[in-house]
Amino acid sequence: MTARILIVDDTPLNLKLLTAKLARDYYIVSTAENGPEALAKAEQENPDLILLDVMMPDMNGFEVCEKLKSDPATANIPVVMVTALTDVTDRVHGLQAGADDFLSKPINDIALMSRVRSLLRMKMIMDEWRLREKTSHQFISPETIAQDIDTDQEAFRVLLLEDDKADEAFIKQTLTGTMNATIDCVDKIADAASMVRTGFYDVIISSLDLRSEDGLLICPQIRSNETTRHIPILMTANELEMDRVAKSLDLGANDYIVRPLDTNELLARVRNQLKHKRYYERLRKNYESSMALAMVDPLTGAFNRRYFDAHLPRMLSPTTGIYKPLAVLMVDIDHFKKINDTYGHASGDVALKAVVERVINSVRPSDLVARMGGEEFAILMPETPMPAAHSIADRLRARIADTPIALADEHKTEITVTVSIGCACVQNEQLETPANLLARADAALYEAKQTGRNKVVCDKASV
Repeated sequence: MTARILIVDDTPLNLKLLTAKLARDYYIVSTAENGPEALAKAEQENPDLILLDVMMPDMNGFEVCEKLKSDPATANIPVVMVTALTDVTDRVHGLQAGADDFLSKPINDIALMSRVRSLLRMKMIMDEWRLREKTSHQFISPETIAQDIDTDQEAFRVLLLEDDKADEAFIKQTLTGTMNATIDCVDKIADAASMVRTGFYDVIISSLDLRSEDGLLICPQIRSNETTRHIPILMTANELEMDRVAKSLDLGANDYIVRPLDTNELLARVRNQLKHKRYYERLRKNYESSMALAMVDPLTGAFNRRYFDAHLPRMLSPTTGIYKPLAVLMVDIDHFKKINDTYGHASGDVALKAVVERVINSVRPSDLVARMGGEEFAILMPETPMPAAHSIADRLRARIADTPIALADEHKTEITVTVSIGCACVQNEQLETPANLLARADAALYEAKQTGRNKVVCDKASV
């Protein structure tokens, strides 16, 4: 996986060494020697990752990181701070500024490359969801997400895999004392894998050095399951285990914290993972909502004409090559214009929604109900021969006619609504085009309207 990486350091030798290490793995590298240059290049080049030195004159790395994260154009670029500072308060400061990780000098090559790969993987996933949402015209900017989410007040659930009682107690006390966390504790990987499949967890915190098991095994257990693969994993590890930490990142862990555990660092890392997860969930939810809007008629909740037109050809040409009966019912509300003229368009909408609700509740889950336009609807019924389609259509007609619809006016007026239905059917391997099938159903509907309404007419070629 190649990517563009911006290295920011005021020491030319450090720039040269890091550039050589990254270029060896075929990353495209650019450099900046100070904060203002870094900010300008980040906006111009839109790198996939920034390696940012902390100790720089005029504008230090913390200030640069805060400016990057406050600018919508650069807020989504992962930032790894590189520093000779070893105090935990510096790590916390960086995390609070928006950094995704800290690497200490001299840099461990294995830790560097695994962290780079891990962050680039996550960015690629998030970029894909951002692109999907942007094309659906419901883009939410990162700063909006950050403002919406109060990680200290919002309730969240943690699954803690830990067999050291002191660490377990520390993590529970830290998270429940400051944040609104519910924590479930287990000490076996099998128990964790079972619980995470049945519960709704926001973060998994797992020890890398369990006494009786290899702590690395939790990562593939979580990432291989479709329902759990997006839950953030935060590993706890000893400082001498950096090779195993690097391996955990390659296996899917999102972050790690080194023992002895620090209260503020633990809180900062958990907050960051929660914000990333909530942002991902918001992107995904908005995209799925947009897709639903593209398929569903907003007034009635039935599918729209566009979705119906895309779905019908697939039903007529099954991928299995096995052709089964397929029925189409065209449904039209009788004298609908008179309802609008007499009671108003708002009451007409109420009648429209009530009819569609009865239609949807009267057919099978496998049947497709779509609003074709105005007061006309289509029902697509797979594996339904004409006799069954006619019987279903007549029951539907009677159900609509026999139950008055209450309008939402001040008089609570009730009206009787009837429908006319035209049926057409494709039998077995009979060759049929979508246009011809719909034309036959439309012709049957026209006959029903012309010969008295409130009736069902079947296409003669289908009988």
